[in-house]
Amino acid sequence: MRNNAIKTWSVGLQHVLAMYAGAILVPLIVGGALNLTFEQLTYLISIDLLACGVATLLQVWKNKFFGIGLPVMLGCTFTAVGPMIAIGSQHGISSIYGSIIVSGLFVVLISKYFSKLNKFFPAVVTGSVVTIIGLTLIPVAMQDMAGGQGSDDFTSTSNLLLSFGVLAFILLLNKFATGFVRAISILLGLIAGTIAAYFFGMVDFTEVGEASWFHMIKPFYFGVPTFEISAILTMILVAIVSLIESTGVYLALGDITEQEVSEEDLSKGYRAEGLAIVLGGIFNAFPYTAYSQNVGLVQLTGVKTKNVIFAAGTILVVLGLLPKVAAITTLIPTAVLGGASIAMFGMVVAYGIKMLSRVDFNQQGNLLIVACALGLGLGVTVVPEIFANLPESIRILTESGIVAGSMTAILLNILFNIVPNSNKESDSENEYQQQKAS
Repeated sequence: MRNNAIKTWSVGLQHVLAMYAGAILVPLIVGGALNLTFEQLTYLISIDLLACGVATLLQVWKNKFFGIGLPVMLGCTFTAVGPMIAIGSQHGISSIYGSIIVSGLFVVLISKYFSKLNKFFPAVVTGSVVTIIGLTLIPVAMQDMAGGQGSDDFTSTSNLLLSFGVLAFILLLNKFATGFVRAISILLGLIAGTIAAYFFGMVDFTEVGEASWFHMIKPFYFGVPTFEISAILTMILVAIVSLIESTGVYLALGDITEQEVSEEDLSKGYRAEGLAIVLGGIFNAFPYTAYSQNVGLVQLTGVKTKNVIFAAGTILVVLGLLPKVAAITTLIPTAVLGGASIAMFGMVVAYGIKMLSRVDFNQQGNLLIVACALGLGLGVTVVPEIFANLPESIRILTESGIVAGSMTAILLNILFNIVPNSNKESDSENEYQQQKAS
């Protein structure tokens, strides 16, 4: 029994470390852009970790009203970074949280109806979305492998040795290790890489020493929320985009765990996400969405139980209450995270390709859906300024490769596989019905 508990908590910690960099990066970016003080920024990072844990527990706890019950981790959505900075700069930080609260309530209200759109997400769409998610994350991993964009030692030999050493270590464990050791290969890789980085002089304990031991959460830490119509509409759009991204994650995890994801399951998942967004607004954190990083980890480790995610959510809550303990995880150098991330993000791409293998590519329409979705998704990631001159309200759909590619896949699937030809019996419609039946 004790050994099983140790395994569960170890794999749970691995899930936390897999999404940790993304979880703290959003508050660092937003807090820096809004010129928060060190104390405010420390609070923002800590409360974000706690809210990530609560959001994850809400999602994995499947009950009559909410929770999809899949091994899914929730974290702050990168889609909200730009809008939050724009809203905060124009209307003040209190308007950010007013718009987040309203958008979360909106998600709760529409969850039942949004789940009925499942027919718009056959394998050709979900496979494309999952592949795009992985492809757009790869450049992030590559930059981390080099030390992080803008760092003084970017592309240094020590960073490359660390990152590729961690990747090689993880691959060797997956080749020659078995059972539990293989299941926590990512965690072991991060630990080994951090130890190696210490001897390179790349581990700094300053932040750990300055962090306090205990952190008291406080609703409306940044003041009473205010409500601006333009800010609310913008954040509602962010929430809808996040639901589209989450749908791909839910369906991918359902496939990995061999569980059928019904409309009711999706509705509960969306409702849990909406509740998490509301809590994020109340405690001055962020909007939350399903994290694709952990899909690759579930596939890589083969550990698919909810107990592991319960453990991960609990760890995040504890880290959010104990800033000094949370600060220890910041010791992991960026290059070490990059070495582990390239394996996890690559697994997301590989699983997307696996999902696409079920699609009948004898249908020209399906070829065009995948071609255009991947092309635009990767293209916007590589050249993000291509839509810089569009109105800000439209740019939210175009400045993210994941969003642009996902929307392309959804719209083209409607065109080729749902909208009937003049004879009402097109081959593409027949193919869609076959996919739906299977």
